[in-house]
Amino acid sequence: MKDYCSEFGTYLSDVKRVSPNTFDSYLRDTVDYLHFLQTKHIQSPAFATMETIEEYVAHLRKQRKSTATITRHTASIRCFYQFLILNGEATSNPAKGVKLKKGPQKLPEILSGSEIELLLAQPDIKQPKGCRDKAMLELLYATGIRVTELVNLDVEDINLHTAILSCHNERGERSIPIYPEAVTAVSDYIYRVRRIIVEPEENHALFTNLNGHRLTRQGFWKIIKGYTELAGITKEITPHTLRHSFALHLLENGADLKDLQHMLGHADISSTQVYLHFLNDHVKEVYKHCHPRAKLG
Repeated sequence: MKDYCSEFGTYLSDVKRVSPNTFDSYLRDTVDYLHFLQTKHIQSPAFATMETIEEYVAHLRKQRKSTATITRHTASIRCFYQFLILNGEATSNPAKGVKLKKGPQKLPEILSGSEIELLLAQPDIKQPKGCRDKAMLELLYATGIRVTELVNLDVEDINLHTAILSCHNERGERSIPIYPEAVTAVSDYIYRVRRIIVEPEENHALFTNLNGHRLTRQGFWKIIKGYTELAGITKEITPHTLRHSFALHLLENGADLKDLQHMLGHADISSTQVYLHFLNDHVKEVYKHCHPRAKLG
């Protein structure tokens, strides 16, 4: 079977302009799908039918893949066929009509205000690593940006005098205010620590590892996991936990949905509206666990 990875990768980056994480996921999912076709002796993806895709979905379920993962795989295949049709290598998209069973929408783990304070208090700011980590955690909770956006920040993206962060992604640029404590933490890191660890080739990177190279998403993930354990927080933390907490805390305190959409960088407000559903469920959970008479049931 033809190797589609290079051309499909170019389509994802240049035409669809997807994020790096989406790029990696879609390519990985497509390779897995093409391997599945080979096991079924289907010589070309153009010969696959909607029944083929449904059989592939059943194959993923047998592997105990989550509903979210199966949904992403299906989106990847649908995008792959869009590419094939554009290239004249397929005439239809067999993934287009596939209907997936919707699983229960799981409320993401949200840190309470006291848990946020506890997490932010863990880094030892007297040490270079702790000073950097404090700045990253404060900035992430202050702005709600994605972890990928955090590690891609350059020094010139933050204006400490106006307390504004300029965040860039494939959809453009947005400006987000930063609360004073986060400004102080980032300022301390930039002027006391960053200049002694950064390597010349990374002179624009805001956050680097202690070897002076731009920090990776995986590197930050290990950092936040470490501080979560140190704080004794038992919730299931993900790289998006501070982002989800930022969004719900703003909504709980009366933030406008359009303003939140801008800060989160959502292209479509429907993505932001999901937090209203999460907010309602979160309030129910708080009520259930905190109201004295609710506990009686």
